[in-house]
Amino acid sequence: MNIKILTPEHVVFEGEVNSVLLPGKNGEFHIMKNHAGIVSSLVGGKVKLYTNSVSEPFAKNFSKENEKDSVFSYPIKSGVVEFNHEKGIILCE
Repeated sequence: MNIKILTPEHVVFEGEVNSVLLPGKNGEFHIMKNHAGIVSSLVGGKVKLYTNSVSEPFAKNFSKENEKDSVFSYPIKSGVVEFNHEKGIILCE
């Protein structure tokens, strides 16, 4: 599935991921392949991308989590996510 993370300043990430874990108002939630369409607000926390690697232009924005899987995180203050048809856009600050 394709995920794009945007801030008012720049594109933080764009690429293929296995899944993404997001900080929602009612707790964290995981979007995986073939997930139903969703629009949700996000609160402060970490957006965690489950992917093999983050390409070079975006790598500076992420920190690698100390987990067995390849998990890369990006801190946000708030935002919104829209996911449908294997494509997601995360607008955040």
